[in-house]
Amino acid sequence: MPQGAWPRSPVRSCAADDWTHPGWACLDQWENDRSDRGSPTDTTGRRLRHSVRTADLPAVAETRRLLRDNLRQWGVPALADTAELLTTELVTNALQHTGGGAELTATLSFGPRNLLRIEVSDGLARKPAPGPPGGDHATSGRGLLLVEALSDAWGVHSRGRGKVVWFELRFAPR
Repeated sequence: MPQGAWPRSPVRSCAADDWTHPGWACLDQWENDRSDRGSPTDTTGRRLRHSVRTADLPAVAETRRLLRDNLRQWGVPALADTAELLTTELVTNALQHTGGGAELTATLSFGPRNLLRIEVSDGLARKPAPGPPGGDHATSGRGLLLVEALSDAWGVHSRGRGKVVWFELRFAPR
């Protein structure tokens, strides 16, 4: 395998209506089956999975680009600005505060619940909570406040030894 290449792992798809909230059982099964961190990007239907390596903050821009491109392909480009902003906050938090990498899963679901759901998983079990930033001049501490203010729903749940921070954005049917 070439240096820097990521080994391929199988992609298991779940039905778009498989919302066993919280934590989608189908994704938990996929996550628990993995013996490696998988390929950096897998797309299946209206699902995007993208891995970001430990401390790879420059990869956050690539994550935004992948998300924007997929939202265009899925026919919901109007979600891109908010989805990119909130995803950037969650991925950056995972990279800065966990000492490990992060995995993004974006799923678009049509039907009675037209939703974009973004999940960012990491290997640290400690759950974040939004709080006031450390004063007017603080350079951090506002990310989860943005997620709370701009998403239709958000939360945190445990997965394996780590956690998943997620948010949902509703959209009008086509």
